Amino acid sequence: MFLDQTTFTTVIANTPLVSIDLVVLNAKGQALLGRRLNRPAKDYWFVPGGRIVKNETIDDAFKRLTQDELGQGFTIEQASLLGPFDHFYDDYVFGDEVTTHYVAIAFILKLECELDNLPLDIQHGGYQWFDIPQLITNDKVHKHTKWYFENHTTDLLEKD
Repeated sequence: MFLDQTTFTTVIANTPLVSIDLVVLNAKGQALLGRRLNRPAKDYWFVPGGRIVKNETIDDAFKRLTQDELGQGFTIEQASLLGPFDHFYDDYVFGDEVTTHYVAIAFILKLECELDNLPLDIQHGGYQWFDIPQLITNDKVHKHTKWYFENHTTDLLEKD
């Protein structure tokens, strides 16, 4: 269930949001990032993902978000849990009057297939595969995305 702007602003101002972040890796060990079109983290490269909505299971959210964000649905069983992360922002989706707190549950999704239908112009204005050392030093990659790689490079490359 998605909320109207007034109700959603009240929720964001008073509670953390729960989301799933998708740490998508290809066979070369590169990470897929999208250039965000919306606040928070607008204009930064960020891992795909999104909010879990009321009455939606984590499994169902994972399927929906992979379909919406990657153009292809995957199941949570195809991924490995990286863990929960707190993300704090000075703005929110509708402006800068409210701060945002996400509890992001990060999953590693290693792909053997190509992603041919990445959706543009909804959440992301473009996608790019990044080598992990490159994304860690890139000023346009958001710090919350870098966190997934800075202390977990070995885990990311070894998890199946």
